[in-house]
Amino acid sequence: MSSSKTVRKLEVVSPVPADIDIANSVEPLHISEIAKDLNLTPNHYDLYGKYKAKVLLSVLDELQGSKDGYYVVVGGITPTPLGEGKSTTTVGLCQALGAFLDKKVVTCLRQPSQGPTFGIKGGAAGGGYSQVIPMDEFNLHLTGDIHAITAANNLLAAAIDTRIFHESTQSDKALFNRLCPPNKEGKRSFSDVMFRRLKKLGISKTNPDDLTPEEVNKFARLDIDPESVTWRRVMDINDRFLRKITIGQGPEEKGMVRETGFDISVASEIMAVLALTTSLSDMRERLGKMVVGISKRGDPVTADDLGLGGALTVLMKDAIHPTLMQTLEGTPVLVHAGPFANIAHGNSSIVADKIALKLVGPGGFVVTEAGFGADIGTEKFMNIKCRYSGLTPQCAIIVATIRALKMHGGGPAVVAGKPLDHAYLSENVDLVEAGCVNMARHISNTKAYGVNVVVAINKFSTDTEAELNAVRNAALAAGAFDAVICTHHAHGGKGAVDLAIAVQKACENVSQPLKFLYPLEHGIKEKIEAIAKSYGASGVEYSEQAEKQIEMYSKQGFSQLPICMAKTQYSFSDNAAAKGAPSGFILPIRDVRASIGAGFIYPLVGTMSTMPGLPTRPCFYDIDLDTATGKVIGLS
Repeated sequence: MSSSKTVRKLEVVSPVPADIDIANSVEPLHISEIAKDLNLTPNHYDLYGKYKAKVLLSVLDELQGSKDGYYVVVGGITPTPLGEGKSTTTVGLCQALGAFLDKKVVTCLRQPSQGPTFGIKGGAAGGGYSQVIPMDEFNLHLTGDIHAITAANNLLAAAIDTRIFHESTQSDKALFNRLCPPNKEGKRSFSDVMFRRLKKLGISKTNPDDLTPEEVNKFARLDIDPESVTWRRVMDINDRFLRKITIGQGPEEKGMVRETGFDISVASEIMAVLALTTSLSDMRERLGKMVVGISKRGDPVTADDLGLGGALTVLMKDAIHPTLMQTLEGTPVLVHAGPFANIAHGNSSIVADKIALKLVGPGGFVVTEAGFGADIGTEKFMNIKCRYSGLTPQCAIIVATIRALKMHGGGPAVVAGKPLDHAYLSENVDLVEAGCVNMARHISNTKAYGVNVVVAINKFSTDTEAELNAVRNAALAAGAFDAVICTHHAHGGKGAVDLAIAVQKACENVSQPLKFLYPLEHGIKEKIEAIAKSYGASGVEYSEQAEKQIEMYSKQGFSQLPICMAKTQYSFSDNAAAKGAPSGFILPIRDVRASIGAGFIYPLVGTMSTMPGLPTRPCFYDIDLDTATGKVIGLS
């Protein structure tokens, strides 16, 4: 079935108005219209107002036997702090495929955090005439998934500190009596979640009264080392003053003071679990397996040890369903999950991609975006997301801009909030050509996965023909399947038709199977070194702390997990100022941590902030409500 009946013709204005003004100028279709176009009936989704719906996972079961469409991932060259338009390109390409080439298409995007929406970056719904609408609903609250993650995360944080507190003041017997209280008949029983801990301890008894004093001690006393607790509280606001806090200062907490901190909600491991889960039962297992700290005996302590895996799943039961929205041109969008692209894997959810691939069917297209440059987002998409999903992409897009390539060629620093230097606004083909080494490395790295690579050159009004041609020639010379100049920001889908045609050809002509960068059975260090080599590093240097953690995770049986590098997005190396394609450097690993529930080990290259701060003049200065119409204004 073609998607033409929901296509909306855009009235394009030049110069391009503000994003929110464009978004507000288009009346969205009722979301049931978008759903109908995907052959979804009202029993396949739950409505959240007129313009959003949660698509139920039961759709996957229904379509189990049907074939998938083409799978396309959008990454980019190493970006400037201004971003190079990956989301905009993702949306523009889908508008071209659906509204102009009449293909079945679904865009799969991450849900943006509210922190940056009110902070420095603004919203993340695409831009210009390539956007997801309603833009204000996309950027604010959406269907409450991030709030559910916040609640689940903080319930677990509260449970950890409370358990440490209760264990410090009670004997084994008192603890056990409270954990397994007798009923009115005087009989004790274990709750279902407790059997998970008993099994882990190798205790097969089902009656609490049969436990020996030693077994009671093992079962009831988690004995969490407060120094080892890695689980922090979260909120979806940029608040630098919560990065380091002291808790337990109330008189009733009897001196149980401990230093901890808040992260932004999208940095929670629960967000990464949501993004990587494949079903409700899989999510239940992953949430229960999350490691929150280490016992004084050296054993990992999990959410299930605290009796919480089931309750966390209940808080997350609606969040597992992706949210259906639409583009400016009436093509469907699934918005789901928004994990950080540095400390987590920076991709939208597996379940949204799986549902979308079934809905578009053979000859249709699912286009998903991977956070930051291809060295981070695309690498994690391939080696982490595709490993867990079992899905194979046919085409990878690399978004490039003249602005970023000039920076990589040695141009002056690009700083958010400051006017661009003259070098970026006037023709300089030499600077562009010098910067193409960055793009070339991204192309060769991405091609190694066995996909066809298409370069999307996101055109700005100051770019010249000579500069654009230089990029196109360099991309083809580096092995790209094609390189296409796009104007989707200014023209919507019409400006990405050539890109859509190139992507279709790339998908139809893929000839290799998916190849991973490393096998899972390799040791943690070998896997880290394989990724470092793709960055251009000649070696890896581990701190004492990193060595200690690698040894511990290997001993605990976690060495078979994939690797999720936490590294700056502004360079292939650990040094954000090293532009172009640096090589021969030693990559320093400062620390190594693990998200066991999500299913990856994450080495820290340098210092990563997991709680952004607000600038002197945050975006919130411009945001207001038109009280006459009820419309949001000033959202960027």
